[in-house]
Amino acid sequence: MVGLKPPEVPPTAAMKFVSAGMAGCIADLCTFPLDTAKVRLQIQGEVRIPRTVSSVEYRGVLGTLSTMVRTEGARSLYSGLAAGLQRQMSFASIRIGLYDSVKQLYTPKGADSTGMGTRLLAGCTTGAVAVACAQPTDVVKVRFQASGALPDSARRYSGTVDAYRTIGREEGIRGLWRGTLPNIARNAIINCGELVTYDLLKDALLRAQLMSDNVPCHFVAAFGAGFCATVVASPVDVVKTRYMNASPGQYRNALSCLLALLMQDGPAGLYKGFVPSFLRLGSWNVVMFVSYEQLQRAMVLVRPA
Repeated sequence: MVGLKPPEVPPTAAMKFVSAGMAGCIADLCTFPLDTAKVRLQIQGEVRIPRTVSSVEYRGVLGTLSTMVRTEGARSLYSGLAAGLQRQMSFASIRIGLYDSVKQLYTPKGADSTGMGTRLLAGCTTGAVAVACAQPTDVVKVRFQASGALPDSARRYSGTVDAYRTIGREEGIRGLWRGTLPNIARNAIINCGELVTYDLLKDALLRAQLMSDNVPCHFVAAFGAGFCATVVASPVDVVKTRYMNASPGQYRNALSCLLALLMQDGPAGLYKGFVPSFLRLGSWNVVMFVSYEQLQRAMVLVRPA
């Protein structure tokens, strides 16, 4: 048996909630540079206001990471980490930690098993609620990751708290929740791609007795979940990133951002940064789900009798 054994008493909803937030933070700490590289590749070549087209600076994942370290220093790889961790503590706790509870809520009484439709509905629900609560942290994270390429004099914010304050003052509440609709769409898709795929793969592996309920099983299921989530969510993710990072007035709404992207880069633009997206989501899912499963079991073990 690899890792802690499955507990005889299932973890409570509160344990899952806390474990998911902690696991999300652990995963972010391990994969944040890949997320930053993904953001830089997604916004590269974007036409800004005033209308200037930036030259190509980043080529591939390793090229992006090495260019950032060479031109901005190693700290640039973790630009926006504070907002990222704040996001995970609220975002992952809701969308992942509450998934099982919502799934049980939607499951008809007396049902022998949970159907695909119920799993998808639960994933969409927790993903949407999580975005509604944690959207400002995502906006700040994306802007920090994108602004690292700018000279110090051109950067909009001096720190995380200053970013929240400045966005609220200059752009209002709508600025803090900029990109909420595309982000809800993205995270509903990602939640279904991640949680439902992980749920189904893990159940299939255990039912077929191909693997035991341990770390290797969680690793395989999480890797498959990361790949599925990347394939279905990349187009929405690119639009979300560009819209969140946009200057006030650059795009009327998320749809105009999508149309501008298609006119400028064509359909291939929807998959900009796909490789770092997969590397990030795949590795993030592996670290998160393995940590999540182990943290739940650890909490059950230390729970007072």
